[in-house]
Amino acid sequence: MRYAHRRSDDGDLRSRLREIAAERRRFGYPRLGIMLAREGLVTNHKKLLRLYREENLRVRRRRGRKRAMGTRAPMTLPQGPNQRWSLDFVRARQALLTAVTHGGSDLGRRAA
Repeated sequence: MRYAHRRSDDGDLRSRLREIAAERRRFGYPRLGIMLAREGLVTNHKKLLRLYREENLRVRRRRGRKRAMGTRAPMTLPQGPNQRWSLDFVRARQALLTAVTHGGSDLGRRAA
């Protein structure tokens, strides 16, 4: 005679798992397990993963960022005196490169 294993009823655990997953859409099963443990529903991580998969609860994957196009090159040196190269970030994906000329005949002189 063999022992007949009876799987326990996980209805309460499943419903609470679905509720928390609906509230916290970015949480995966490990973080949901921590939330359940705080409420007193301590469960083995393997059982929690099995229930998570059976309920088709999945965290939506975020899309990756686009890679930068082109190659990096060192900035060129200024062409004349009183010049420097500056970067001005206008938008998140667009940058303006400008040559700023400091000058004029009054630089460093006092007006009389």
